[in-house]
Amino acid sequence: MTLRYVFNVRFRLETASGVRTEPREFETTVSVTPPEPGASGWMLFRDALWRGEVNDPVYACELASSWVDVPVVSCEFAELRTTEESLDELRDAIAESLDEFNATSVRDVLHKYFGSAIHVEPGDATDR
Repeated sequence: MTLRYVFNVRFRLETASGVRTEPREFETTVSVTPPEPGASGWMLFRDALWRGEVNDPVYACELASSWVDVPVVSCEFAELRTTEESLDELRDAIAESLDEFNATSVRDVLHKYFGSAIHVEPGDATDR
């Protein structure tokens, strides 16, 4: 399955005493490949997103900081980037675990967590 969660992250450089950087904060785009369905952490979207936005800014910054290994000041969800085939696989995985999402359909789950922030690309999204 080819899924990439894309976040806009702002981070701060920590410097030694007497050292200064300009700028001190930077912005970057971070793409995260989630584990396969069934593996620990595959429901990152359920735990971190709501209607296409991070549901807890503090938690999102902690997650992002663990990904980039620097102090993160802000983290915003941009989109789920995927292929149609991988989106179908995600739909199947969600359908198998529907009771864990407190929803009545796969469509409801996708909307509840991703809002309209799903970007379907042609072909293999890992080539991008």
